[in-house]
Amino acid sequence: MDYLLLLLGISFVLACIHFLTKSLGATKFGPVNLPPGLRPFPVIGNILQLGKKPHQALAELSKTYGPIMSLKLGSITTIVISSPQVAKEALQKHDQALSSRTIPDGARSLNHHKHSIAWLPVSAPWRNLRKVCATQMFTAQRLDATQAVRQKKVQELVDYVHESCRSGSAVDIGQAAFTTVMNSISNTFFSVDLARYQSDLSQNFKNLVCVGVEGVGIPNIADYFPVLRSVDPQGIRRRITTVTEKIFNIFDGIIYERIQAREKMMSKESKDLLDSLLNLAEENSSDQLSLTGIKHLLLDLFVAGIDTTSSTVEWAMAELLHNPGKLTKAQTELRLLLGKDGLVQEFDINKLPYLQAVMKETLRLHPPAPFLVPHKAETEVEISSYEVPKTAQILVNVWAMGRDSSVWQNPTSFMPERFLESEIDVKGRDFELIPFGAGRRICPGLPLAQRMVHLTLASLLYSFDWKLAHDLKPEDMDMTEKFGLSLHKSEPLLAIPIIFSI
Repeated sequence: MDYLLLLLGISFVLACIHFLTKSLGATKFGPVNLPPGLRPFPVIGNILQLGKKPHQALAELSKTYGPIMSLKLGSITTIVISSPQVAKEALQKHDQALSSRTIPDGARSLNHHKHSIAWLPVSAPWRNLRKVCATQMFTAQRLDATQAVRQKKVQELVDYVHESCRSGSAVDIGQAAFTTVMNSISNTFFSVDLARYQSDLSQNFKNLVCVGVEGVGIPNIADYFPVLRSVDPQGIRRRITTVTEKIFNIFDGIIYERIQAREKMMSKESKDLLDSLLNLAEENSSDQLSLTGIKHLLLDLFVAGIDTTSSTVEWAMAELLHNPGKLTKAQTELRLLLGKDGLVQEFDINKLPYLQAVMKETLRLHPPAPFLVPHKAETEVEISSYEVPKTAQILVNVWAMGRDSSVWQNPTSFMPERFLESEIDVKGRDFELIPFGAGRRICPGLPLAQRMVHLTLASLLYSFDWKLAHDLKPEDMDMTEKFGLSLHKSEPLLAIPIIFSI
C-alpha cells in the first residue's frame, strides 16, 4: 500500500480516538517553551513535511525556524539541531542527558536493540561492549597488527581494476569498494573472504545490507505511533528480520566452525577478532558477552562498517570525477610522493594532506548518517534557552550543518582546499564537521574507517586514470542521494579505468 494512503487511513482512525479522548477530558500538558517550529496538524503532526528526503526538508525548514526547532512526528516530540554551536551545547554540555537512543521499530528485529552497541542506552552492558571495541578492535596497536590484511585486500581491488582495464569495461565503484571493505573486515574478524568481485554473493550481501540500513532510516509509521508496532503496517520490521536472519545464518556457520576447530586443536590462541570474542565469552562465563551478544556486536560492526566506508569511497570518487581539476590534484600528490612503481600504504596517509582534505570535504557534503543516530533526552534539559522535554527525540542534522553558508564559504561546492589551512577534523572535537558524531556516542569504528577509506581511495587514484562510462560528461553526472539511515548515491557510479603510465 502506498505510504501516503496508509498514513492518511491510520491518521483518520487515530484522529477519531484523539478527539474522543480529548472530549472526555484527557488533556496532556507539555513544556511551554519548546523551540520554534512549524505548527503541527492534528494527530499526524509534521510528518507530511518530511517528504522523501527528510534531511533536505528539515534543512530548508531550519532556515525559517532557526538552528534548533521542534516538530511533532505523530506522537513523538522531535528536536532538530542544525548548527555547530547548538550541536556542541547538546552533545558536549548535555552529553549525559542526551546519550540515550530513540529506537526505530526496524532496530527491534530479533531484539537487536537489547544487544546492540548502537541502540543500547548508556548502561553497564553498553559500557562492556564499548570496552570490547576499544580494547579488542580499534586501538592503534590492534589496527597496526591488521594493516597487512587491509593492504592485501586493497591490492586485490587493484588487480580487479587492472582486469577491467584490459577488457575496457566500466567498474561499478560502489560495488567494488563494498567487496573490498567487506573482505577486509571479514578477514579481520573471521580470517575469511565473504565475497568475490563480480559475484552474486557480493551483490546479494550488499542488497541485504542496503535493505537493513534503509529500513531503519526511512520514515516508518510505527515509529511515529508506537501503538502500531505490533501491526508493523509498512512491513519494515518483517523485512529487516528476514535480512538479519540471513546474516546471522552466515555468522552462525562461521562461529560453529571456529568453536569446533578450537575444541579439536585444544587451543585458545587469538588469531583474529572472533577468537578474542570467544575467549572473552568463556572467561566471563557469558555474563558480559554471550554467543548471542557476539552475533549482535558483529552485526553492528559488520553492517555499519561496510556500508558507511564503501559509500564514502564511492561519494569521494564521484565528487572527484565530477570535478576533474580536483581529481588531477589528488593524483598528482600521490604520484609525486610514491613515484612510478610505488605502493600505497597506511603510513603514507599522513603525508598526503590533499587526500585527507578530499575525504573531509566528501564527509562534509555527504555524511554517512545525515541525522547521526537519533538521540533521546533522558531528562528535561535547556538548550539555547529552550526546553527540551524528557523522552524527546533529538536529530542532529549534520547534512544541513555541512551546507550552512554561515559556516562554510560556497557550501555546495566541492572544495577540498578549504581544509588545507584548517585544523578542523572529523574526530568529534570540531562541531562544524561531526559525520561520526561526538561525545560518548561517537562511532567506535572511526579509527578503522579513517584508515580504510583513505587507503582504498588512494589506491584507486594512484594506479589508474579514470573516465566516466557511456561518454558521460562530468557536469551531467547524477549526484542525487537516496535517503536511509545512511546516504547512498541514487545512481551507481560507473567509471572506466585507464592504467597510469608516466
